[in-house]
Parts: sequence; structure tokens; C-alpha cells
Amino acid sequence: MITLANILVATDFGDAAEAALSYARALARAFGATLHVLHVRENTFLRPTPADPQALEEAALAQLHERLTDDDRRQLRAQAIVETSDAPAAAIVAYARRAGIDLIVTGTHGRTGLERALLGSVAEEIVRTAPCPVLTVRHP
Repeated sequence: MITLANILVATDFGDAAEAALSYARALARAFGATLHVLHVRENTFLRPTPADPQALEEAALAQLHERLTDDDRRQLRAQAIVETSDAPAAAIVAYARRAGIDLIVTGTHGRTGLERALLGSVAEEIVRTAPCPVLTVRHP
């Protein structure tokens, strides 16, 4: 029997991530799991940036909270997490290890060929390195 106690959905706030959040919600409800919603923001520590890094983190956290419903917080015990990293896939996998995640749900843009080679694929790296199963959701 498959048991899922902790489900992680990684979001970059795009359309594919919104589709992944819908899947993660449904799975969390079906299994009675806790929903973890994680955004990895770019590390701007040694880069010039016009904004205060703390303000950027607070804005990302506010965006996460906007996506969570009262039902998410109450029934799914949803947790909103912001991490900072230059390597989003590695940060997502590291969080999954630390938090005892049973399933990672992530959106994918479905890039192929040259576009995928140039831009890389966070979802692909998560699939290759995750300590648990990964469900990738492509936005229709």
C-alpha cells in the first residue's frame, strides 16, 4: 500500500506550477497528507540588485500565501517555504530530504531540443536526484 504523509510541490509561480499545485492538492486530500509549497528564489547575494533581498524573500512568501486557500491551511496543514539558491533543483531535493517528503510534484514546461539544452530542466534534475517519487505535470 502506498502511503503519502508529506507532499511537496515546487513552484516558480508559472502556469505549469499552478497545474502542479492542483495535482498536489488533490493527492494531499486523497492521502490525508501535509502539503508543502516551496519556491526557490535566485540567490542575489553577490549580484547587483535594486531591491532589498529581505523584501524579495517576503514578497515571494506573500505570493505563496496568496496561492494557499483556507482549506489548504486547515485540512492539508499547508506550509509555505521560500529557499534561496543558485541551483533550484538541488534546493528542492535538499528540502525533500530534510522534511521527509514522500512525493514531489513539479510543473514542467515541456521544452525540447535546443531550448532544453540551453535553458536546462529543473524538473529533469529533480527526477534524477530526488530521494522519493516525482510527479511532473505539464500545463495543457
